[in-house]
Amino acid sequence: MSALAPTLQAFFTEHLVGQRQVSPHTIASYRDAMRLLLGFVERQTRKQPAALDIGDLDAGLIAAFLDDLERHRDNSARTRNARLAAIHSLFRFAALRHPEHAAGIQRVLAIPTKRFDRALISYLTEPEIAALLAAPDRSTWIGRRDHALILLAAQTGLRASELTGLTRADAHLGTGAHVSCQGKGRKQRITPLTATTVAVLRAWLTERRGLPADPLLPTRQGARLSRDAIERRLAKHHAAASQGCP
Repeated sequence: MSALAPTLQAFFTEHLVGQRQVSPHTIASYRDAMRLLLGFVERQTRKQPAALDIGDLDAGLIAAFLDDLERHRDNSARTRNARLAAIHSLFRFAALRHPEHAAGIQRVLAIPTKRFDRALISYLTEPEIAALLAAPDRSTWIGRRDHALILLAAQTGLRASELTGLTRADAHLGTGAHVSCQGKGRKQRITPLTATTVAVLRAWLTERRGLPADPLLPTRQGARLSRDAIERRLAKHHAAASQGCP
């Protein structure tokens, strides 16, 4: 028996943080992938995550998990491939610690990424941005948060992972207003803010009080928004905006 729990913990604490020193965004992405995987495995096997053995995560179960992401969570092929990359990284680490599972690990590592069409990158026109900003119901807390999120994304061009990683301390709304974040490749990114965005964020921070390290645009429970949550919120507002601005 080779318990999964200590290997998973060592993967994060020793390998990702200690050896590879990956960015917080990568750690968060891998954490979300493992959380989803363990939840799926628990539903399928009726085993608690702490009771799982490495051998329980065979290639068939991993493939079923990836299929579930697309069928029931409406994840794109790109997101599915990102989850698979996290799983592959874990199993490459496990191969060095548990050679007795080499055959099963090799089968998991052989699961291929899914090919997908790369859409031509376009841009939103001013009327389209205005329609999207008008879509959230700003009489509600979630609507005001989503409005701030869309405005910040449209004005700064930050990636979804950068938006979800922003804290209250990252929003500098005084002279030389800007947001700062650690972007892809651990590059520090500082993006100026317009007066309109500053006003919206200032009102939002006044309404949603908290500590400097708290997420800038959190869930109702105060946690960070996930990439999937942002996709769902934007899809909803896109559908509403399309009615008035096709």
